[in-house]
Amino acid sequence: MSAKGPISGKDFDDAAAEQAKRYLEEGRETFRFDTFGSEDFWGGKLKLHEAIAGEKLGGTGPGLSPQKALELGLKVDVNAIPKDVAEALNKGEVDLADPASTLVLLRANAVVGVTGFFAEDGKTLTSVGIQCAVCHSTVDDTYAPGIGHRLDGWPNRDLNIGAIVALAPDLTAFTEMLQISEAEVKKAVEAWGPGKFDAELNLDGKAFRPDGKTAATLNPAAFGLAGVNNHTWTGAWGTVSYWNAYVGNLEMHGKGVFYDPRLDDAEKYPVAARTKQGHKQDKEDRITAKLPALHFYQLSLPTPKPPEGAFNSAAAEKGGSLQRQGQMRHLPRPAALHRTRLEPAYRR
Repeated sequence: MSAKGPISGKDFDDAAAEQAKRYLEEGRETFRFDTFGSEDFWGGKLKLHEAIAGEKLGGTGPGLSPQKALELGLKVDVNAIPKDVAEALNKGEVDLADPASTLVLLRANAVVGVTGFFAEDGKTLTSVGIQCAVCHSTVDDTYAPGIGHRLDGWPNRDLNIGAIVALAPDLTAFTEMLQISEAEVKKAVEAWGPGKFDAELNLDGKAFRPDGKTAATLNPAAFGLAGVNNHTWTGAWGTVSYWNAYVGNLEMHGKGVFYDPRLDDAEKYPVAARTKQGHKQDKEDRITAKLPALHFYQLSLPTPKPPEGAFNSAAAEKGGSLQRQGQMRHLPRPAALHRTRLEPAYRR
């Protein structure tokens, strides 16, 4: 045995390679399928599953058909659709206007980022939970718009999160947290629109900017994060792992442990301070142990080549030119760029 320990260099290299493989597989599984126990919130408290099932299937209201789900921006993993269902789809034998068809897709775990929980009979939807993939994955539309192969890390800019939240039969969790009426909660979340989410509403309770527009921001990509220390767009609020923990605990409402004394600032974050969100300690932690592999998987996702027409290339080139000029002249960055995503100028 050497003075440096009982393991050889080759053994250590092999162990590193094995860990990388395991982290990649576990991270992908977590990103795509782990609810972190969030079904106790989305189903248990908001009863969102009842709105999905509809009155005819033991829930409330008209139910959520596949057609309506696609309109709301939810995506379907074509690889998860059972063979018999796929064949029926191809023959036009699946009623896309029937909520029962949505339950078929949920049973097959084919709705990207959403897991349905069913009773022992396999028919009655009893709860729903969400995964990272609901906001940070989309599909390539190879089968039909909204139905295709997964594209992990691509932000779902079609997903109307607020409209989906507003479907929930019981919004008490939000009315009590924000201390506003149900009508005000719906007004706030329905203003987000497709592809946007307000990750600070639960902290400061400010749903709208001074100009009256929603305070929601675009869902960010989860690819191309290798070498990126801070995951927030414009500042240093926290690392990628911090952001994963924050979202898993406070936005997805999973079960875990989260500590951030900055959220005790009652002037900046009155809601978070009052509800002690910076001191969350559930009896069961289903998040923390999964953060390393989740982080590893995100770092493995490369930045894709932008699709044709995805951005204004002329404006981008002009911006790049200005940036290069500024770097050459050692100009200080504008103050606005130093603000964190969670502390935008209009909230100060």
